[in-house]
Amino acid sequence: MALAGETGALETPPRISDATLRDSAHMAGVEFGPRDAAAIAGLLVRTGVELVEVGMVSGPGSKDADLVLAAHEAVGPERSMTLLVVRDRRQVARALDEAERLGVRHIMYSIPTSEQHARLKLDSPSPKFLQTLVRAAVTQAKERGFHVTFSGEDGARTPRERLVPYVEAGFAAGADRFRLAETVAYLSPWQMERVIGDIAGIDGAEIEIHSHNMLGMAVANSLAAVRAGARWISATVGGIGERGGNAPLAELLTALRVIHGDTRFDLTHLTELSRLALTGAGLGDAFQSGPTTPHAFAYELPGQLSHPEAYETLPAELVGNRRALRVRSRLTPVLVGWALAGSGLDVDLEAFTAWLTERQERDGRPPLDRDAIREAAAGFRPVPA
Repeated sequence: MALAGETGALETPPRISDATLRDSAHMAGVEFGPRDAAAIAGLLVRTGVELVEVGMVSGPGSKDADLVLAAHEAVGPERSMTLLVVRDRRQVARALDEAERLGVRHIMYSIPTSEQHARLKLDSPSPKFLQTLVRAAVTQAKERGFHVTFSGEDGARTPRERLVPYVEAGFAAGADRFRLAETVAYLSPWQMERVIGDIAGIDGAEIEIHSHNMLGMAVANSLAAVRAGARWISATVGGIGERGGNAPLAELLTALRVIHGDTRFDLTHLTELSRLALTGAGLGDAFQSGPTTPHAFAYELPGQLSHPEAYETLPAELVGNRRALRVRSRLTPVLVGWALAGSGLDVDLEAFTAWLTERQERDGRPPLDRDAIREAAAGFRPVPA
């Protein structure tokens, strides 16, 4: 237990990481620039956040390279962590090569652990395959000298008998930390205590919690995780993020101050941080979490649009909301093909996607939805070869 009592000072105060420049930056339609990354990372560290999570890498030529380098310039690679996507061993090696090229020292592997997500992303729901994959990925990274956090993507919905052996396998391979990702908001605080309790006692385990806020319990679940033995909490500025948002940093730090008397953090930077993040994200003056906002069910990845049930706590229709495509410049032919399906429009997807991406980047256009992509396709006239 991390508490001295029901309230009061924490025996082991949690360390804080911030995922604004990774999770929020990959929210549908949101793209931070290098200047945003440097300013936000700098203020986070001045606030007292220990680790700034920035960018996502799956192989060579990462689109997040400029963000990663800007954060390194602002706070140093020792205070930064970059997420590496894991799908198979060869892809892991390519991602590690790119991380080394960028000077990354802290990596976090994103590995889908629930049967549903593993089937979609790894083409295998096998628990043994999952354990083999995490052992191989962690071993490769430790041999190259990285500090390694490995996640349980959709870990909150992963049954104990599947999750615990996976976490044991990662630590046995030499991992430094495990992050339980409540990818799909799913747990109550008392359920969170039980899940974290199942893994916090694993030999050598250092646990982090990363909660989403679709149900409005991300801060409560984060504090419950600490109560059960988690040592790290992942948050975002303003709670900005995918699927109803994340644990909001300001609410988390003020809760630690009020409930547990935790004075380690300089809270005077929080309002400026929120202003910078909201402006950089193009969200105006405020971000609202939960299931009723235009962002709650917005997606920019084809897999999310084709299999929304894998990412949703509850269906959009249940709360009178609707799913939407929202993308700024992270366009792919597959995504564009999804948007044009059933429209009767016939374009060369590769050529049209390249043209539309260039237009978005050149003109700084607002986020695109499906109708906007169709309108652009209707007027597209390829340049003759």
